Amino acid sequence: MSKVEEKLAELGLALPPVAAPVAAYVPAVESGDLVFTSGQLPVVGGKLPTTGKVGAEVSPEEAKELAQICALNALAAVKSVIGDLDRIERVVKVVGFVAAAPDFIAVPAVVNGASELLGQVLGDAGVHARSAVGVAVLPLDAPVEVELVVRVKAA
Repeated sequence: MSKVEEKLAELGLALPPVAAPVAAYVPAVESGDLVFTSGQLPVVGGKLPTTGKVGAEVSPEEAKELAQICALNALAAVKSVIGDLDRIERVVKVVGFVAAAPDFIAVPAVVNGASELLGQVLGDAGVHARSAVGVAVLPLDAPVEVELVVRVKAA
């Protein structure tokens, strides 16, 4: 078990299996010393735990937890191409999308669910640049989607 996975276990979390793509793409691609994940939905056990718009059907607190699940799924996607999460040198960029009700403006607070998890498990290597974007709808009516760009050490 990697140190990253040990830290997840200390937090009462575990790396899930890689979420199956819902369209024509792969979960992650390694290019040089970077890994780019596809957008990861908060899939648990092959399905979304909830659907709808944040600020309407989904509370901001629940959406923040869903963003954390997205980050776990993104880490699983990274591991699927690099084999060992301890190879992560730096999370370079996080992009979070929030399916927001028209009057919901706390999009960054929702994406903090992903950002805070990355900081907790990766320390300084988890500090990243970020975009948090409110959108009208996400695939499968998911409330949140997160993608990562990470720099990795050579194998």
